[in-house]
Amino acid sequence: MFSTPSSTNLQFMPLDRQRYPQNWNQIALSVKQAASWRCQHCKQQCLRPGEKPDSLARSEWTLVTLSVHHANFTPEDNQPENLIPLCTPCHLSLHAVARRKNVSPGQLSLW
Repeated sequence: MFSTPSSTNLQFMPLDRQRYPQNWNQIALSVKQAASWRCQHCKQQCLRPGEKPDSLARSEWTLVTLSVHHANFTPEDNQPENLIPLCTPCHLSLHAVARRKNVSPGQLSLW
């Protein structure tokens, strides 16, 4: 469906929190837990909170970090059927393939 970008293409910036509900962290955590911390696309087992080994560089642990994607690309829509657990590379790749320009200032980006 979509390819996975290399770790050298990853850029990190904070989310535009104004587009997310106050309880976003709890919502995202429940989606990740329900997925057993596994990417729905590539099935990569991702790190749970507190599991980051000190031996991994930021670029390495980011590859196994689970995020929650909004299927309709609308962060304000947090219905369970709209939320998909994806590892960082799959999440970024999906946005790139969809050619969506809705990446908020400060959000993860390939550009």
